Amino acid sequence: MINPITVSPTAYNRIEEVRLERGSSNLYLRLSVSGGGCSGFRYDLDWDDSPKDEDIIIDDVVLIDEMSAPLLTGSTIDFTVSLMGENFKVINPNATSGCGCGESFSV
Repeated sequence: MINPITVSPTAYNRIEEVRLERGSSNLYLRLSVSGGGCSGFRYDLDWDDSPKDEDIIIDDVVLIDEMSAPLLTGSTIDFTVSLMGENFKVINPNATSGCGCGESFSV
């Protein structure tokens, strides 16, 4: 199966750092899409150490559920550090618009 998303080297390294900090090589960043947000859909990011059978595992560090995959295809997950703080960022070419916070989008 072709990976629906790309994990940037910066995001990959940050996930590995969190795994080391928490002492768990089985820790994954879960990326999913749910209805809501100010633009129709929103990105949900959470830590998970229990992949489900139907999860898509990306680069052994990110989990995506099958329902979210079509909305994320072609996306890149990155990790940024700015004056506003540190966070994971989804760069989604399928989004036709988004909100200022970068956490919600429409297609």
